[in-house]
Amino acid sequence: MRLFLLAAAGGAIGAGARYLVNVWSLILLGPSFPWATLIVNVTGSFLMGVVVAATEPLLGGSAPWRTFLATGILGGFTTFSAFSLDAHTLIERRQFALAVLYAGGSVVLSLVALVAGLAAVKAIVR
Repeated sequence: MRLFLLAAAGGAIGAGARYLVNVWSLILLGPSFPWATLIVNVTGSFLMGVVVAATEPLLGGSAPWRTFLATGILGGFTTFSAFSLDAHTLIERRQFALAVLYAGGSVVLSLVALVAGLAAVKAIVR
């Protein structure tokens, strides 16, 4: 239960930070490109690397801290950071074909799922 609450609290912080990046990017960069998503995905992936590398030597692999920071804050900020870590883990394991299948499959299947969700709702609403 403790780890769940840490993940939930971190998720609230991450979601709030994502909202602020959305507002900031619209004001400074405009709506012509999905800047906010690019910013949170790249920043979140960088921070995931920092968290994973730092939690072991600095915190002894502390499950509470890693749950709060990685699952909670970064998960609320962007799940792309978890995707990046998963793909990198496969690459580190030298499972290159699986890494390509995972990365490509994630992108393609997510786009297909989005289109299916849109079509399902439009079919019901019509």
